[in-house]
Formats: sequence, structure tokens, C-alpha cells
Amino acid sequence: MNRYNLIIIGGGAGAFAAAIRANELKAKTAIVNAGLPIGGTCVNVGCVPSKILLYAGEVLHHAKHHGIPGVELEVKNFDFQKVVQDELSLVEKLRQEKYEKVLKNLEYVTLVEGKAKFVSQNEVEVNGEKLIAEKFIIATGSTANVPSIEGIHEVGFVTHIGAFRLEKQPKELVVIGAGPVGLEFAQTFSHFDTKVTVLQRGDSIFPHSEKTLTDRLAEVLTKEGITIKTNVEVKSAQKGNDKKIISYLINGKSEEVSGDEILLAAGKTPNTQELGLDVVGVEISKQQAVVVNQYFQTSNKNIFAVGDVTNAPVRLETTAGREGTLAAENALKGTQLFIDYNTVPYAIFTDPQLAGVGFTEDEQMKQMGVCACRTVSFADVPKAIIIHRTEGMIKMAIHPQTKQILGVHILAPNASELIAEAMMLVKNKNTIDDVVNSLPMFPTLSEAIKIVALSFIKDISKLSCCI
Repeated sequence: MNRYNLIIIGGGAGAFAAAIRANELKAKTAIVNAGLPIGGTCVNVGCVPSKILLYAGEVLHHAKHHGIPGVELEVKNFDFQKVVQDELSLVEKLRQEKYEKVLKNLEYVTLVEGKAKFVSQNEVEVNGEKLIAEKFIIATGSTANVPSIEGIHEVGFVTHIGAFRLEKQPKELVVIGAGPVGLEFAQTFSHFDTKVTVLQRGDSIFPHSEKTLTDRLAEVLTKEGITIKTNVEVKSAQKGNDKKIISYLINGKSEEVSGDEILLAAGKTPNTQELGLDVVGVEISKQQAVVVNQYFQTSNKNIFAVGDVTNAPVRLETTAGREGTLAAENALKGTQLFIDYNTVPYAIFTDPQLAGVGFTEDEQMKQMGVCACRTVSFADVPKAIIIHRTEGMIKMAIHPQTKQILGVHILAPNASELIAEAMMLVKNKNTIDDVVNSLPMFPTLSEAIKIVALSFIKDISKLSCCI
């Protein structure tokens, strides 16, 4: 019977971060993994492969739509299968470099392949063998939802996992759900010249950001040729000749759309089934998520949980990794480390990208009853004018009395990079005076942060460059 200081259930970003910290603390640790290969969602079927395909699509798109007068480029060939094979090869390489090799260097960590199930307060069973530990961390991630759509199983569909391995490029693709997954796949395949239709249940393609920015992003995607339908209730799926047909209601009217393939991007469900959590008294929410406190501790004081499997407010790979590190420390040392999720940025890697951190206007209104906000177009940012990318916007929210920066949301090329500065401004409680008195490099897109800060105190239309 094997005894450990810590058993980690899962093999993704949160689990690995926890294992690395446990190893640093010289705690005898087992990491139990099943389902996806080591590395979990991020490297295998999430961040890494999606960004490889997105970049390939952007290269194709910008070759045809760069906006520079006097420059005409020709795309002589596009081999969908070669692009997919390159993506799978890079995934394999990163999995080996960042997970398999890392694991071999963790002296105090043992990998156990198989499904873990709690059988007592301090035991899990894996492959018929019992493992004993003083503390546990659950990091089993989540699985793509399959909505209750009549006929969807008979007709067939792919989730983000299958979309990375398609053997044939669909000529027409129907994406059910928007958000990061739906929008990124929609634009990727659209850039590959697939006709794409997005069906979104709500009235926004991403309700967690500023509506002004998400509306603009929807305009950009529509201009590129993507059909976006909001306030949609998908009813059924059926086969018709060589197509898959989706029937839906919109504004009380019945409509249909057909495609070669259906991609489901309707959220995820935490992987809490078959873990035996009832045996150890771990509370589960209505959404099947493990309920944790701010220290990542479950209702069982010896069991912690991190990442997509929990009810934490932010579900990102980087967040899961940080949660794993802190949870291991809390579990093994009795500390009470936590994350201020209001300082954690998000990003959707479309082009332009949508990124943000901190309060939106609506959130500030709910908490404070007032919002001091400014929105600036990238048509007022010199570098955006230079590179013919003025479609973006930046919005900043500040405290009306102290001028502390409470939130920044950006729609722009490389917004995921620009948001790093905004993240530090929010985290460090900087004011717009701190930004106004800073000297960003000219000309850069990052100047947008200073320009929007200036807009609170000056008419930016009357300002020169480099101020």
C-alpha cells in the first residue's frame, strides 16, 4: 500500500503546478492522471493548438487584407491537412518539453496513470490499488457541454477536441455558442475560407466584457464574412443530403442553417463524476463544480481543488496554474494564500483580440452606483493609424474620487499583450496620474493606455503625438 504526503488527481496546468510546488517542499507526491495525456487541456486540446491554427489563419487573412496601398500579395497554396499536422506536431513537442521532461525531474513526484476514486477519508483507489495520503488536490478539469438538442447525437458533431483533428476542412461550419472557444474557431475557419455561422443563445457574443467592445468585435467578424446570430434557441439537428441542418428560433421565428460540420462551443461541465466525492463529504454545486473557499479548500479540510473543476470565478490555464501552486502550499504548510481574481486578465485571441482586467462599467455601477469611464477609438492611436488597424477600442474605468484605475478593456491587435500593463496598473492600485506622467514608447499600440487615461482630463483630439 503506497503512502504519500499529497495526492493530486489530474494532469493539467493546475495539477502540474501543484506537483512542482510539492516537489520544492520535498513532499512525497503522487499525480494521478486519466483521460487526456499529461498536460491536460491547455497543451493538448486548448490554448496551444488553437493559437497555432489561429496564427495560420491570420497569415492567410492578412496576406489578402493587409490594407497597404501598392502592395499586392498572392496566396498560391493552402493545405489544410499540412496545417493540422504541423499543429499536432507542435503540440507533441510542447507536451514533451513542458510536461513529460519536467515530470522526470521531479524527484519526489510519482506519476500514476488511471482513474482515481475516493474510497475513504484518506484513500483513493486507482487500477484496483489503494493509495493513501494526508492531503489531496482535485484538478480534473472539465468537459465540453453537449446541449439538449433533438437529434444532435444522431447527426454528429465535434467539440474543440475533434476540431483540432479534422481530416477534411468543412466548406460550411455551424458553431453553436460564442465566447472564446466559439469565436476563435469561427474566425480561424473563416480565414481558411470556410463559410461560418455562429448561433449564440444570449444577446452578446461575450457578456463578461464591455458591450461597446463586444459589439465592435461582432461588427469586425461580420465584415469578414462570419454570420452571427444572437438570442437564438437551437431546437433540433437533422441530416439533409450531404449536410447537417440546425433548426432554431430567433425572435419567435423558425430558421434553419446547414453545414458540413457542427462545432459545439456551449460551455463546459466540471469533471466531478465518478470521483467518489460523496464518500469524503466534498460539496458540489448545481453546476457540478467542486465548491471551494478562497484558499482552494473544499468542505473537507484535507481536500483542495483547483482549475476548471471548481466554482472559482475565473477559468484560465494561467489561473489554474497559480491556484495549483498556492493550493499545494496551503495543503502542505497550512498557509492561507489566495488570488485576487479581480486582477486576473482575460483574452479572446481573435484578430483583433479582446482582453480586459478589472471592473467593467456595469460591474462598477452595481458595486459603487457610479462609474467614471472613458472609451477611446484606436483611430486616436498613431501606431494603429500607421499599421492600418484602427478598428479597435480601449475603455477604462476609474474611481471617481481617488482616480484609481479599476478596469481596462481593450479590443485591438495584440490586446492580450497590451493587457499585461493594465493588469499591473489595476493590481498595484495605480491612478490615471501615474499613467499620464509615464513615458511610453512612441509609436506603439500600448500608448492607447496613456491616451485613454489622458481622456479623463483633456480633449485628446487637440493633443499632438508624444505628449
